[in-house]
Amino acid sequence: RPEAWLSFPLCPVAGAQQSATVANPVPGANPDLLPHFLVEPEDVYIVKNKPVLLVCKATPATQIFFKCNGEWVRQVDHVIERSTDGSSDLRKNFEQEPLAKEVSLEQGIVLPCRPPEGIPPAEVEWLRNEDLVDPSVDPNVYITREHSLVVRQARLADTANYTCVAKNIVARRRSTSAAVIVYVNGGWSTWTEWSVCSASCGRGWQKRSRSCTNPAPLNGGAFCEGQNVQKTACATLCPVDGSWSPWSKWSACGLDCTHWRSRECSDPAPRNGGEECRGTDLDTRNCTSDLCVHTTSGPEDVALYVGLVAVAVCLLLLLLVLILVYCRKKEGLDSDVADSSILTSGFQPVSIKPSKADNPHLLTIQPDLSTTTTTYQGSLCPRQDGPSPKFQLTNGHLLSPLSGGRHTLHHSSPTSEAEDFVSRLSTQNYFRSLPRGTSNMAYGTFNFLGGRLMIPHTGVSLLIPPDSIPRGKIYEIYLTLHKPEDVRLPLAGCQTLLSPIVSCGPPGVLLTRPVILAMDHCGEPSPESWSLRLKKQSCEGTWEDVLHLGEEAPSHLYYCQLEASSCYVFTEQLGRFALVGEALSVAAAKRLKLLLFAPVACTSLEYNIRVYCLHDTRDALKEVVQLEKQLGGQLIQEPRVLHLKDSYHNLRLSIHDVPSSLWKSKLLVSYQEIPFYHIWNGTQQFLHCTFTLERVSPSTSDLACKVWVWQVEGDGQSFSINFNITKDTRFTELLALESEGGVPALVGPSAFKIPFLIRQKIITSLDPPCSRGADWRTLAQKLHLDSHLSFFASKPSPTAMILNLWEARHFPNGNLSQLAAAVAGLGQPDGGLFTVSEAEC
Repeated sequence: RPEAWLSFPLCPVAGAQQSATVANPVPGANPDLLPHFLVEPEDVYIVKNKPVLLVCKATPATQIFFKCNGEWVRQVDHVIERSTDGSSDLRKNFEQEPLAKEVSLEQGIVLPCRPPEGIPPAEVEWLRNEDLVDPSVDPNVYITREHSLVVRQARLADTANYTCVAKNIVARRRSTSAAVIVYVNGGWSTWTEWSVCSASCGRGWQKRSRSCTNPAPLNGGAFCEGQNVQKTACATLCPVDGSWSPWSKWSACGLDCTHWRSRECSDPAPRNGGEECRGTDLDTRNCTSDLCVHTTSGPEDVALYVGLVAVAVCLLLLLLVLILVYCRKKEGLDSDVADSSILTSGFQPVSIKPSKADNPHLLTIQPDLSTTTTTYQGSLCPRQDGPSPKFQLTNGHLLSPLSGGRHTLHHSSPTSEAEDFVSRLSTQNYFRSLPRGTSNMAYGTFNFLGGRLMIPHTGVSLLIPPDSIPRGKIYEIYLTLHKPEDVRLPLAGCQTLLSPIVSCGPPGVLLTRPVILAMDHCGEPSPESWSLRLKKQSCEGTWEDVLHLGEEAPSHLYYCQLEASSCYVFTEQLGRFALVGEALSVAAAKRLKLLLFAPVACTSLEYNIRVYCLHDTRDALKEVVQLEKQLGGQLIQEPRVLHLKDSYHNLRLSIHDVPSSLWKSKLLVSYQEIPFYHIWNGTQQFLHCTFTLERVSPSTSDLACKVWVWQVEGDGQSFSINFNITKDTRFTELLALESEGGVPALVGPSAFKIPFLIRQKIITSLDPPCSRGADWRTLAQKLHLDSHLSFFASKPSPTAMILNLWEARHFPNGNLSQLAAAVAGLGQPDGGLFTVSEAEC
């Protein structure tokens, strides 16, 4: 007896007998979805050698099996025809399920889904948090032909769990839910306005802030990068209250018996919000102590006036009579002397032999001034009130005051040492702050031929051009360099000292042409970062701004040529000068010279490395070198330059990579600091830090380490030290001080590169204006000095000013051939400017 069995995908293989029953049905299954027979096989008789046809139809089923007498019939022994009309199926597992994602706001989202195979093919729909996703309702989403869900631009509302659902008539399948998170990265808000400066007067801080709220980070988005607070330096101008000037003198008594005096609110004038002067600017009083009552003149007043005039005339006549009588008596006394030649026999006229007329090129020999006396009258330091203090100017050392406020210039050969000159000079009130030594001082005696003073190895010099000193006068002039701690230089606001403090004098002497004072500076000149001013100390001791660089007037008494590391000051008044800078922004920087010194001989286990941070000027370098020579130190690394910014941040120094097997550092902290203000104000010398190392063994002599010097949030430098402490001296020669012209004082033509007669020829040829441009203006352009044309033009001889500046900049190593080529290239018809006859030499 054959039996038919059905195979159903949702349950184990089940059999069905002709009674159309299903063995072992699934508990709780839908009866409509269980396999059942549509047509069952009928009983038939078998005829020998003839096939039998058994027909069986079932749904839903994937396979029909037959048993014959309890044994399975092989599938190849019967034929199965499948009908698509009646059988369906849907597999259980998805071929591709959506995966969880994290996307940023407004980014596109693609969730793929490949449903399981089924008959008929399954339909796909998407659920968002169990709610149906309908592209017709939400245009921001759509479903592709491959059943992927696409979100065009992610929104915060798209953060949800997404499920892919596949279904057909057979079954309904759900994928694993995919969590989609839409995150938002944080964004900075705009900066707030700068706060009010923390200091109401002088330097301070101001800040501004922003917040990470544009937008704020959400769903794990990144926080904003960067700082939420910015600080910067600020300077608030200090208010200056006005103050009255002294009262003027009383006016003449008026017809109304009153006189008046006035004053102005200008000492100082109010500025930067300061208060105005209180009180009145005009004072009127009765000029006869209230005894004068002004009335209309009548006949009695006229008679009074006529009587007073008559009395005055009588007194005048009486005075004339007395004078005549006195003169007659004096003539009678003089007639008693018969011969007065004895009174004048001691005075002989002095004559000077003139030069030969037939030789115009022969230089006139000046008379010997070794016994002559020239008188210089007037105050050297003029004051507004009170007697003016006088200072004696001599060529020698005879400083004897004369009566009547006169000053005599004696010309004689110097016979005393420089210390005598300093001691005599320091007795005057104005010069008591001069250095007592002579290493930072130069002096000499000069006349109209000029000369030069230099303080060796400092970059400080004073050029006295020809004709700067009036003819017939001889001055004893000095040049001195001060230590900043010895001179009180008040600095206001963001000001800092950029140059050495230099004195030249005596102040108040008469000069007919500007002299040129040269000195180094350590600023990085930039109009956007610095406001540079030249300060001069008055005779009263107060410091005044005499020049604002960049705003010079051509006719001003002072002028400055500023270069990368030096400045050249034209001045017609001698005195004490300093270059001061005021930082206009945080970008303003000063150049610092970094020097590393250590002992030449090490006799103990300890070894000190001294790191100096000083202004990048030659005078500061000279002071440190002299100090280290006294301490027995040597340079152990090539000097470096560091740019210190005006950012209020300190300077840090540290030592690294010290071999622990040979050396041990005794520094207890990771770094040392030099306060910002100690460096920035420029008034403290020899700023340095010391690193103390200890040798493990006395035989250790090789040292290898690194020294770092840096400004917080600024520039930095590193030194790699690798040398033998007992015999390595290869860096010592780097500080060999170069010669600057030999002697500190040069007098006359020897002080100039350009010979005197050639100089006069150049001046005579180039001073007159030339229509072809072959004059002093073209020479200034060739020497890159055309930015000072207005200043040169304001002087009697512009060419002389150009040559003086060339002398100051290029002594002693100037290339005279280059200057000659520049002059020769002007196209002057006189081609022999640089040729001198034998007689002229």
